[in-house]
Amino acid sequence: MDAEAILTQLGYVPNDALKKQLKDIQESTPGYAKIEKHIMDLNEHLKVNNAYVALSNTTNHLKIKVDSPTAALAEEAHEKIRHFSEKYKVEIEKLPNKETYYIIGFHH
Repeated sequence: MDAEAILTQLGYVPNDALKKQLKDIQESTPGYAKIEKHIMDLNEHLKVNNAYVALSNTTNHLKIKVDSPTAALAEEAHEKIRHFSEKYKVEIEKLPNKETYYIIGFHH
């Protein structure tokens, strides 16, 4: 997928700054090409849980943010994220005391 399509699918209005940020994230995420489609699919699956994939403003990673209004929806989102990580061999890092994960990269 090209940068504009990815940004649009993640809910952004593409511009040069966002394209550069996405390029930096792609370059710092090992195996990004292998997991890109799965990341986009995860974003779609999480929408019903008020969770989503976004660009991190603090690191060169994509982040997964869980903003679910209920504990049940949040737990379901966390389960989807765990399943995504295990099934597609994607290393994620959960931030302590936050409902946020970083997508670190593909691991073998």
